[in-house]
Parts: sequence; C-alpha cells; structure tokens
Amino acid sequence: MNKVALITGGSRGIGAATALLAASQGWTVAINYVRHAHAAEEVARAVRSTGGKAITIKADVSVEADVVTMFETLDHEVGRITALVNNAGVVDQAARVDQMPGDRLRRMFSINVLGSFYCAREAVRRMSTRHGGAGGSIVNVSSAASRLGSPNEYVDYAAAKGAIDVMTIGLAKEVAGEGIRVNAVRPGFIETEIHASGGRPNRVSELAPGIPMQRGGTAGEVAESIVWLMSDASPFTTMSFLEISGGR
Repeated sequence: MNKVALITGGSRGIGAATALLAASQGWTVAINYVRHAHAAEEVARAVRSTGGKAITIKADVSVEADVVTMFETLDHEVGRITALVNNAGVVDQAARVDQMPGDRLRRMFSINVLGSFYCAREAVRRMSTRHGGAGGSIVNVSSAASRLGSPNEYVDYAAAKGAIDVMTIGLAKEVAGEGIRVNAVRPGFIETEIHASGGRPNRVSELAPGIPMQRGGTAGEVAESIVWLMSDASPFTTMSFLEISGGR
C-alpha cells in the first residue's frame, strides 16, 4: 500500500523534520503551509533530491473550507491518505489570563483545536474501514504544557493542547475498531521558530537549566517519535502519549 502522509504546518520546525524523516522511510509527504510557501517548497525539494515524493499544499487549518479543499487536493494529486500529523499550531506573547483579549483566544483555539478537529475528521472519512478505507494513523502534536499549565505565559496555549489530549483519547477509542490508530506526542522545550513568534527566541536556552537533561530538544528528536507512531512499527499502539521533554 502506498504510504501517504499529510503534515500540517510542515514548512518549518517539527513539521519539516517529520516530513524529511518520513520521506526517507518511503512515505509520500504532503507539506501543508499557510504563509511560508518558500520554506515549504524547500522541504519538498530536499525530499525530492533524495528520490522521495513530496507536494506542498497551502491551507489555513482554522478555515474549514480550506481543510476540505486540502484533502481533496491530496486525493487528486497523491492518493488516499494513510497518516495525518496534526502539527500546525501557534503560540502568542507571554501574558496572564487577565490580559488576554478575545481575538487572541479565538485565534489560539481556532488554529490549535478546531484545525486539528477538521483535519482529523477529513482523515477519518478516508481512512476508516467504516467509510471504505484501509486504516491509517493520526498523530497529534500536543505539548508538555497541557500537563504543566504554563502559568504567567501561555495558559491559553496549554488549554488548547489539553483539548488535543482529550481529542486523542476520545478519537482513539472511537475509531480503534475501524483500522485507525490515534496517538500524540508531548514535546517540551524544543529548539524551533515558534519561540520567536512568541517574542522569546532564546527561551529554550534560557530555561534549559530547569530541564532534568539540562538542554532543549531538537525537532528531529520529536520527528523520530512521530514517524514511529505513524509507522507499522507501532501496530498495537493507540491512545498513547509520548513525552519528549527531557524529563520535565
């Protein structure tokens, strides 16, 4: 069976690392992006340069119509999806809850939560044996913040990732008998561009002394766990959470 993976937010960081690793293991990868077209195409070019197959698809996962079109494009250009990595997400400037405006909260939950639900829905409609599919895997990128709460920084982000944890549990039980495995990874402090978008580009190095392993993680280290959960190497693993946080 052709292995086809859609990776949302695949142009940079964990998403890009996952695309490259998956492609090296024989997956055809669809790299979703919303703004960074050049970066997404660079990842696709890197995949193709080693003989892999990749396409890029622009879509805002917080917009339902965009997600529907993205999956239709995948159907037509590559074929039926066999793995979804719900990786697209945003963070914001550090703030207390009593400082958070409504537009920030709507953006946070629209992208991080609704986007993951839209993508999971479309994936299930194609993967589930109930819908004529042959099964597959969904890997949600959660965060250690979902169990730590991120007080005085990103309680909204932590709450959004907490919702992803609950979705992982419920969806895993819902589709376990339909050939679909649903799991999640919970990265801790990982060296990616997301910290700069939150106004703290050096956040990982600043906080490294508080991590038991005394360092931040890499996008590649997270990708290793994601691709394992996607693959046939984890056939009896569903509703599981892998902590990739250096012991934090």
